[in-house]
Amino acid sequence: MAGIDALEQVGLVARELHRGERAGAPTKIVVARRTYRSAPDDVWDALTDPERLPRWFAPVTGDLREGGRYQVEGNAGGVVESCREPERFAVTWEFGGQVSWVEVLLTPADGGTELTLRHEAHVDPEFWEQFGPGAVGVGWDLALWGLAAHLATGEAIAKDVGEEWPTTPEGQAFVERATAGWARADAADGRETTSAEAAGQRTFGFYTGTAAPEG
Repeated sequence: MAGIDALEQVGLVARELHRGERAGAPTKIVVARRTYRSAPDDVWDALTDPERLPRWFAPVTGDLREGGRYQVEGNAGGVVESCREPERFAVTWEFGGQVSWVEVLLTPADGGTELTLRHEAHVDPEFWEQFGPGAVGVGWDLALWGLAAHLATGEAIAKDVGEEWPTTPEGQAFVERATAGWARADAADGRETTSAEAAGQRTFGFYTGTAAPEG
């Protein structure tokens, strides 16, 4: 994709898992963090400009201001709960009859921008046991990589990371490393390592349509 090494990019993401609470019920908080070479203003523009979003993510329509509603084509919609340019925005993430919460923070770092993405959700225990944090985390890994390629080249690359890409050899290698990273975050949060790795393997199968490599 546009000269950007996928496996190198997946290794640049720091992954964490935290626990929270909303409306008196426990939540899981998936956190992905990485640094881009671009300035905060440019990263913010790529994240919020309706003209740029389709180049690396997907078409987004609606009122992209605090209090407005948005819709990602073929995916989630929701409400822009807060927006502080060029530092932070937070939205509800409404999909399949469920509501979760996404927050993005931008901080100047090393001549570029550190991006922190937090996705908080009430998670069905059986679903979590089966797939762990990678179920949502790998999707954000793909988005963060797409953003990196767009920022580095200015090119439209969203179609390069479509639904079929994870089934390619390069895509499978990317997903394998991403799921392994989320399994380590799951284990660091207290889950038994073998169980976390097994959930990661099931997540790998979900994204690629194949079994995880042995060993």
